[in-house]
Amino acid sequence: MQAVTRTGKHRKWNAAFSPVQVGKDHLYGLLCKMGLTLHLKEGWQTKALRETYGLKKTDRKSKQSFESHAVDAWVLAASHSGAKKPTCTRLWYIVPARLHRRQLHRLQASKGGIRKPYGGTRSLGLKRGTLVRHTKYGWCTVGGFDRKKQTISLHVYRSNKRLTQGAKVKDCRICTWMAFRSWLVSLNSKKGGAAFPPAP
Repeated sequence: MQAVTRTGKHRKWNAAFSPVQVGKDHLYGLLCKMGLTLHLKEGWQTKALRETYGLKKTDRKSKQSFESHAVDAWVLAASHSGAKKPTCTRLWYIVPARLHRRQLHRLQASKGGIRKPYGGTRSLGLKRGTLVRHTKYGWCTVGGFDRKKQTISLHVYRSNKRLTQGAKVKDCRICTWMAFRSWLVSLNSKKGGAAFPPAP
């Protein structure tokens, strides 16, 4: 199936193609290969179940809450287990580390025919994504680095927002490399969760 491609304000991404549906179909196929029987529900059926349990679903997908991401799964499970109400509405978010491999010819050459470096998995001897504790920025993760200045980029653990590009390796206490960033989101957390998860 081919996606509709338009430009400007009339552009409709994935108008005839759903990456989410492709992922779901792949998961369904894997489960069937395991010998499991799938019982799929329509949207109106899960809506009816939510109303039965007196639960609401928010349409704000960016909100890190039980009502945004987990309520449908809960009502489906409760319809079989006999649960009366949710006993835990906390969420544990897991985000995989994304490492961009070196791509020597990805970018156009600048003046003098020199191509800007892109990608790679290490920054001045540290694997990108390594959890460190910096003397100024506290807990953060390692990003890219500046070859000339011999400094590294540091990022906020949870949001991956860059804090600085001028950190020195000597000012960092190396903890561990993690394939995933994760944090707990609870009802009492401000802005949808703690700034930093429990110690790894």
